[in-house]
Amino acid sequence: MPRLAAAAVARRAGEALRRGTLGGPRPLSSLQPSHAASSDEVLVEGKASARCAVLNRPGYLNALTTTMGARLNKFYESWEDNPDIGFVMMKGSGRAFCAGGDVVRLRELVCEGKMEECQDFFKTLYMFIYFLGTYLKPHVAILDGVTMGGGGGVSIPGTFRIATERTVFATPEVHIGFHPDAAASFYLSHLTGHVGEYVALTGDKLNGTDMVALGLATHYSMSEHLDLVDDRLANLVTDDPSVIDSSLAQYGDMVYPDKNGIVHRLEVIDKCFSHDTVEEIVDALESEAARLNEEWCTLALKRLKEASPLALKVSLRSIREGRYQTLDECLVREYRMSMNGISKQFSHEFCEGVRARLVDKDLVPKWDPPALEYVTNDMVDAYFAPLGEFEAELKLPTETREAFV
Repeated sequence: MPRLAAAAVARRAGEALRRGTLGGPRPLSSLQPSHAASSDEVLVEGKASARCAVLNRPGYLNALTTTMGARLNKFYESWEDNPDIGFVMMKGSGRAFCAGGDVVRLRELVCEGKMEECQDFFKTLYMFIYFLGTYLKPHVAILDGVTMGGGGGVSIPGTFRIATERTVFATPEVHIGFHPDAAASFYLSHLTGHVGEYVALTGDKLNGTDMVALGLATHYSMSEHLDLVDDRLANLVTDDPSVIDSSLAQYGDMVYPDKNGIVHRLEVIDKCFSHDTVEEIVDALESEAARLNEEWCTLALKRLKEASPLALKVSLRSIREGRYQTLDECLVREYRMSMNGISKQFSHEFCEGVRARLVDKDLVPKWDPPALEYVTNDMVDAYFAPLGEFEAELKLPTETREAFV
């Protein structure tokens, strides 16, 4: 595969090697903190002309740590430069692909005032996501199980994503007082209509069929057939995306949206979530819930009212801005938002949300401000403000790795 080796050399010389638009529509959560970083949190499987990174924290639903992000960066860079490797895969251990970032540990760091470690976490993760989104070789992510928050970030920017009947996707950040990050404002904003706003603001869970229908996943396979898919990929000697695509289609399964699938709600979703403000979205959804008397609509309204009011307004603006930005621009803005979101001014929302959902699990967060009418434009603007003179903004290697447009 000499052309890939030559391409890597050319990229390092500063040439633009990849450009184009998304071929289709392209968040952080965890159960417990992890104090011990271990090299076996990311395992490597070797195949004929491929390598597979295995996220290996099954007891924490493979929630991402800074160490894991650093190892992924290291592995992927070396694999991209290796002419004997044609494509790269990623999967998770146990019942999850990846539940996102380890926000319980992140909350501990915030409460302990260890902001440099928080910066390292976001920088390392976002850098990997950008690397994946500009990767020179085909990438296959097997989303068999929980795929939430940052789990979408380390998979959706890649070439292929395989969903299964066990896949559960969501960007639930507004319910922990945060915003959908890890490139979520990029790929959610490029979904059809205003479904990106719906997914971001409600944190609604999508199944594998929904993901395929929306373009978040490119292929579908029953989990019992994944061994066949894995065996087929293990024997492929190629760097050609079309060959990999054909193999995934051949060994995958046909799937069609069921009567409760999200595709049947798109008209109502667009009608409600196209409004300019969160208040207008809530009012529109209340009207539709009363008119339709359908469970999904009532549940969506309930989720909106349970979320952090500040996070809702911040997240709506983030998705709207992401619709007109490149991948690197979204990641730079999201980094700024994330650092502001855990700053002294706003960290109460994040720390309280994680406490209520994942630490004490009383599910009764005390948001501040407590309601949408108390969230001012100045508050939202501050969440998007440039970082202070002693805090460096995120710098991505855009001169040597060209971002999506």
